[in-house]
Amino acid sequence: MKAGPKGQIKAAPLDFSGMPDDRAGRRLAFIADYLLVPKGVGAGQPVRLREFQRDIITGAFAPGIRTGLVSVARANGKTGLAAMLAVAELFVGPPSAEVLVVASDQRQANITLRMARRMIELNPELEERAQIFADRIVVPHNDSLLLPLPAEPGALHGHDPSLLIVDELHVVTEATWEAVTSVSGKRPESLTLAISTPSSSPDCIMWRLVEHGRMGDDPAFYLKEFAAPEGCDAADREVWRIANPALACDEPFLAEDGLEAARRTLREPVFRQLRLGQWVTGVDAWLPWGAWDDCRIERKVSARERVVLAFDGSASGDSTALVGCTLDGHLWVEGLWENPGDARWRVPREDVDRAVDIAFTKYDVVELACDPWGWRSEIEQWAKRHGERRVLEWNTANAARMAPATDRLYQAVATHAVTHDGDPRMAAHIAHCVAKPTPQGDLVSKDKKGSPRKIDAAVAAIVAYERAAFHQVRNRKRVRSFAS
Repeated sequence: MKAGPKGQIKAAPLDFSGMPDDRAGRRLAFIADYLLVPKGVGAGQPVRLREFQRDIITGAFAPGIRTGLVSVARANGKTGLAAMLAVAELFVGPPSAEVLVVASDQRQANITLRMARRMIELNPELEERAQIFADRIVVPHNDSLLLPLPAEPGALHGHDPSLLIVDELHVVTEATWEAVTSVSGKRPESLTLAISTPSSSPDCIMWRLVEHGRMGDDPAFYLKEFAAPEGCDAADREVWRIANPALACDEPFLAEDGLEAARRTLREPVFRQLRLGQWVTGVDAWLPWGAWDDCRIERKVSARERVVLAFDGSASGDSTALVGCTLDGHLWVEGLWENPGDARWRVPREDVDRAVDIAFTKYDVVELACDPWGWRSEIEQWAKRHGERRVLEWNTANAARMAPATDRLYQAVATHAVTHDGDPRMAAHIAHCVAKPTPQGDLVSKDKKGSPRKIDAAVAAIVAYERAAFHQVRNRKRVRSFAS
């Protein structure tokens, strides 16, 4: 696409005089008569709006509606619907229509622009009457404009939109929403329409708007929610249809096997949020709900059993954990020292030191893996007392090491390859872990910086299981070597 001014429009204006006068009917007629599917199912064919899409347009563009919110799971055509409405506004909206598409960043906002551009290009009648620029679309006949913008307050001021589309409201901040509402409503008829999946947390502007819409006492507010029932079985394909209108409609454009593939690869809270349209807590939780409890067994580690120990220590007021793991993958807490809520509390280093010595006496310790931060002098002493080959440093801040170890324990929990004794302290630390994506893979972290919800026993469990798996494989290789 060449930059710079476009050529003068020579084609005569299109005649829309036969279209309905009401806002919703006018847009429905334009979409049916002029737009072609730009990609995916039915690409190149005339757009045939499904019933749920017609219902959204009819509800959002009903008389007196100023703000609309559609909450729906991913892959139900949100961007396509936004692009259709944007193009319709350009051609059959009010004089000097201004369409703003606001998304989390400029790249995301441009996705709707590109889809709208393609819809115009597919119809020669529309293409010869529009000027398509790299960053906007203009229809000179009625002085209308489509402009994508990032969700930044400064980018929104100074506009007068007739249609303002907010893509993925759940990532929009309070300040941005205030800027959105400050520029809308200047015209006799205008609409702010947000289309989004639910947020991972109710602490957001989208949840407050959902609550506002559910009250049902604001005649200028339109809310449409597509969501699976609370407490439903995430594997129930009937509830998938309730949450995903693109799957349940005539001529569906969402594949059931694609949803099943997503269910198998996403953590359940994430699947419920993104693909079932539910408001759930624990979306960022590292392990699926109940998965850790399912690995509990009654077992007491015997004296002198070969084990691995992992140590994750705090220098001052946080918690410190010493976790053991048998070579066949059974975890338990050997020692855990937690701040009881006293700002003056410090880790009792002598008690920790004593617990390490006792563990070496009680079990046949193959290895003690220690996070070195704040405990180097003690680690050096443990190595001198118990053997330098058996005490090593394991930096839990090293993502290249910790990500594969984290994934190993996750997979072991998912397949019940690991067991534990049900210690409620370790269960709490496991439950506190949230998944933090990195280029190396997921890591575990607290829910937020400075959180009182401790995870040290979970971190030590990840290291202990990783090192136990290493020594188990190593022993197998030795046995095969001796046999040969």
